Amino acid sequence: MSEGKSLEPGKNQSLFNERPIKILLAKPGIDGHDRGILVLAKAFRDAGMEVIYAGLLPTPEQVVDTAINEDVDVVALSLLNGAHMTVFKKVADLMKEKGVKDIAIVGGGTIPDADKPKLERMGISGNYGPGTQISVIIDHIRKRAEEVRKLKSAGQ
Repeated sequence: MSEGKSLEPGKNQSLFNERPIKILLAKPGIDGHDRGILVLAKAFRDAGMEVIYAGLLPTPEQVVDTAINEDVDVVALSLLNGAHMTVFKKVADLMKEKGVKDIAIVGGGTIPDADKPKLERMGISGNYGPGTQISVIIDHIRKRAEEVRKLKSAGQ
């Protein structure tokens, strides 16, 4: 819960009091480097999130279908092989094709600075690299989850 929020029922309660943030972690495409995403999975669980790990090598279609079927708040994509512009875009495009507006997409991996604004324009935020403090990533995910939960509660 954010600082300064009342604990009185019905007053200023965070949207996260309803249920934990539900996040899908995925390494779509051909990338077998899973140590980082497994570290993140544990950190997210320790931060109170419900974590679903799609495993290695899911297709973008599998990622999107899992995200929808599991009713996640956030999809976190990670690639270290340089295919982020193709694979992340495919996930974002499939979400749009299916009319999904209430699931945030967060990216990470080995992403050149020049590609980050392009990914942001696709709706993929964060785009953190190796060495980013986990607290920074967690704060970003909480912010994005709150944004999409507001959309869900508004019925969009």
